[in-house]
Amino acid sequence: MSAAPAYGEDKGGSAGPGEPEYGHDPASGGIFSSDYKRHDDLKEMLDTNKDSLKLEAMKRIVAMIARGKNASDLFPAVVKNVACKNIEDPNQLIRASALRVLSSIRVPIIVPIMMLAIKEAASDMSPYVRKTAAHAIPKLYSLDSDQKDQLIEVIEKLLADKTTLVAGSVVMAFEEVCPERIDLIHKNYRKLCNLLIDVEEWGQVVIISMLTRYARTQFLSPTQNESLLEENPEKAFYGSEEDEAKGPGSEEAATTALPARKPYVMDPDHRLLLRNTKPLLQSRSAAVVMAVAQLYFHLAPKAEVGVIAKALVRLLRSHSEVQYVVLQNVATMSIKRRGMFEPYLKSFYIRSTDPTQIKILKLEVLTNLASETNIPTVLREFQTYIRSMDKDFVAATIQAIGRCATNIGRVRDTCLNGLVQLLSNRDELVVAESVVVIKKLLQMQPAQHGEIIKHLAKLTDSIQVPMARASILWLIGEYCEHVPKIAPDVLRKMAKSFTAEEDIVKLQVINLAAKLYLTNSKQTKLLTQYVLSLAKYDQNYDIRDRARFTRQLIVPSEQGGALSRHAKKLFLAPKPAPVLESSFKDRDHFQLGSLSHLLNAKATGYQELPDWPEEAPDPSVRNVEVPEWTKCSNREKRKEKEKPFYSDSEGESGPTESADSDPESESASDSKSSSESGSGESSSESDSEDQEEEKGRSSESEQSEEEGGKRKMKKRKKVTEAQGDASSSDEGSDSSSSSSESERTSETEEEQVEPASWRKKTPSSSTPTVTPPSVQPVSPPTIVSTSLATDLEGLTLTDSPLVPSLLSPGSGAGRQELLHRVAGEGLAVDYTFSRQPFSGDPHMVSVHIHFSNSSDTPIKGLHVGTPKLPAGISIQEFPEIESLAPGESTTAVMGINFCDSTQAANFQLCTQTRQFYVSIQPPVGELMAPVFMSENEFKKEQGKLTGMSEITEKLTLPDGCRSDHIVVQKVTTVANLGRVPCGASDEYRFAGRTLTSGSLVLLTLDARPTGAAQLTVNSEKMVIGTMLVKDVVQALTQ
Repeated sequence: MSAAPAYGEDKGGSAGPGEPEYGHDPASGGIFSSDYKRHDDLKEMLDTNKDSLKLEAMKRIVAMIARGKNASDLFPAVVKNVACKNIEDPNQLIRASALRVLSSIRVPIIVPIMMLAIKEAASDMSPYVRKTAAHAIPKLYSLDSDQKDQLIEVIEKLLADKTTLVAGSVVMAFEEVCPERIDLIHKNYRKLCNLLIDVEEWGQVVIISMLTRYARTQFLSPTQNESLLEENPEKAFYGSEEDEAKGPGSEEAATTALPARKPYVMDPDHRLLLRNTKPLLQSRSAAVVMAVAQLYFHLAPKAEVGVIAKALVRLLRSHSEVQYVVLQNVATMSIKRRGMFEPYLKSFYIRSTDPTQIKILKLEVLTNLASETNIPTVLREFQTYIRSMDKDFVAATIQAIGRCATNIGRVRDTCLNGLVQLLSNRDELVVAESVVVIKKLLQMQPAQHGEIIKHLAKLTDSIQVPMARASILWLIGEYCEHVPKIAPDVLRKMAKSFTAEEDIVKLQVINLAAKLYLTNSKQTKLLTQYVLSLAKYDQNYDIRDRARFTRQLIVPSEQGGALSRHAKKLFLAPKPAPVLESSFKDRDHFQLGSLSHLLNAKATGYQELPDWPEEAPDPSVRNVEVPEWTKCSNREKRKEKEKPFYSDSEGESGPTESADSDPESESASDSKSSSESGSGESSSESDSEDQEEEKGRSSESEQSEEEGGKRKMKKRKKVTEAQGDASSSDEGSDSSSSSSESERTSETEEEQVEPASWRKKTPSSSTPTVTPPSVQPVSPPTIVSTSLATDLEGLTLTDSPLVPSLLSPGSGAGRQELLHRVAGEGLAVDYTFSRQPFSGDPHMVSVHIHFSNSSDTPIKGLHVGTPKLPAGISIQEFPEIESLAPGESTTAVMGINFCDSTQAANFQLCTQTRQFYVSIQPPVGELMAPVFMSENEFKKEQGKLTGMSEITEKLTLPDGCRSDHIVVQKVTTVANLGRVPCGASDEYRFAGRTLTSGSLVLLTLDARPTGAAQLTVNSEKMVIGTMLVKDVVQALTQ
């Protein structure tokens, strides 16, 4: 070929075909020639701007490689020419592909070229190329970790990128290269939270995982003080009873006094993260749902974690691989948060088509969820599973029965009897597993089960599974005093077959012989010596050592040591019963959803989940200027259009206007400014559209104040205006009580603004009499002021004005007996549901406890003992009443979180000398709080709650139940709901929210003049809806 001569010509014809090239042989002295410069001319040709010279150089290089020459030192120059031309291509796809190919070449010599290409691509106009640059960063870092500082600069630049396409990739690069550089995230935290919903699914998973660890380092734990869990606006609403007694004039003093209590106040940025990730629970990607679930589990307050249960249960309909991962995480969650998954118990029932590993995981979850209330159902399921053909699954089921018996004492005997019946099963593996579990259960109360031990002893002839035989021998030896006649005979049989037994059985035979020698040496002395002699010559050295040790310990000898005197204490010491625990108990120290959690071992690259800080770091590090890219032109135009409607003075005055003017500074504001603005949640939002709409409403409210001259009614006016303006925007309901968000905290902040203003207007004459200092004072039910009824009159479509009595919630049921004076030895206790907000926790039902002392002696130290409550239910006790004199009565307030269920809260009422077991079971109507909304908002929310969320019942109203006053009174007596204005004269509407989850409960009564009336309840809590329909129908038809 002509390529070889052409190559030879550049050396002046020094080499011909078939001749050795000059200077190639080191022995010829060519090492001192200019051969080391042989490639310099090629490098110069590749570095020129002329394509013809570059092409010639490439031809010569290819010829060199064809002849077997080493051209590796020319590799960077070739790569630079090939890649750089494509990196500068006008097509973004070619630029990205060139960078992808370049970064995939794992040769250290081209690291500088790769670094230059990444830096250039990071500034590219195309977000796709910038995304590819972010992908290239971890590749370069793995090739040369010395480039870390330069790569961090690129990561910092890309983290500030404004597009969703780049966000996920750059966070992944951050996690690979510098996960410890948390300072890079501060300025971009809010942007990442707001972009999260639009990032691709892979990026969402990465960002959520990173933000979970970030939040654990920057925010306080929401569970550190559950009893005082409250947000700033809630604190302003619920306040303290002392504030109410002081009247409206003490508002400023109360605001300054509140910080002294040091309650937990959630950081607005913490709330922003929880709110922006919640919609992703509906993602089609199982990985995204799992990522959000782990974020809520690790970061959310206990009352809000329950929202993830429904999403995780939905994933159980997916492929078995997805089910396996989800069930692993559910098994871990269900240990600490059992109440979350109890409503979905049936979703974990096992199908015959499930793979074995899925069956065992579902079994684990069912066992974790078992409680005294659902244990009959769970045990019936287990009885079915025992008949399965899958032997591993059957063995796991028997172990699960044992765990249920251990954890729930009420069913221990039932489980034990069932396991004993399994001993007659034909399958040897079932019998063997049953024996092992029975052994563990018998250790808890051996004296009561001598017959079972005898029955097990008879099975030594038939059971051949080593573990089962060893368990029987251990039981007989440990409790040989309960079977004094059978134990020596069992030892005799085992001595005959000693040499044929498995090692684990032999060790237990030696133990049995030693224990019988110490307790019944007359009958078993020779047998014991025989067994020890056999064991002395066994092939297994463990058995030989055990035999020698046991002989020296129990058989007295002339040189007997001190241990021989304590042989009985060593062998027959009482042993604690084994604790049957879940294998998932300690897995939650790994981040849920991670490979390390799945394997229960730390995987390579796993980042530890940090502990919560003791004190919150400075939140101002996340404050940044609002970037221009968040303001789109149509919002600017809308802002310009709205300006002429308001005067300059309105735009400049008022704390709401100034607070809403800068979304980012707003998020860093303190609790006082947040409560003044009337919307604590909006303080963390960076959506400027919401800010503009809120600003308009604020200005409107200020205008009405100036005209009316009543500054203290500002918050109520603001909500009223927002309710009337139903068509202002899709976000307009944020400042009204019908906000469609399900976060309880944000709802209570905005819904409860009205009652706060009403309470300020309550006349001082309604203040109750002074109670003992150790008991919380009780405030009377709040009543809607006449001025508010006048304002709300504009929301109706009827001619008749709204009477305050129709809007105020009705009083609940009267006093109910908690402890009779005879049973209480003179102490009589009643309770009422006050329907007042509980100051300690907004999710709790406020219960007034009325004490009366009808005895002749004072009762001292009245307090609540340690309660044993079902999962999810919690109690905040009333302060201890030091003394109650004879004939005296007093009232205390306690809070109970019933977790949106009518399960009874059982606790002890204690005095200095006695304990009384009492129980409070709430009517379903006391589990909610009233919500006031407009008719349009009611219809909008009702349209969302159809299908299974709607319960309808027809009823016949008696003649005495046809007037407005009686209907409203009867409904509000049964349920703590608020009246909703309605345009139809024969239709009544009521609205409320459940206290724990904040789920809407909408009630509609269509009282037709002729025919049957129709009652409809709309609520996503179907159980609550069904029970509420039953109670309301009963009240209306009586």
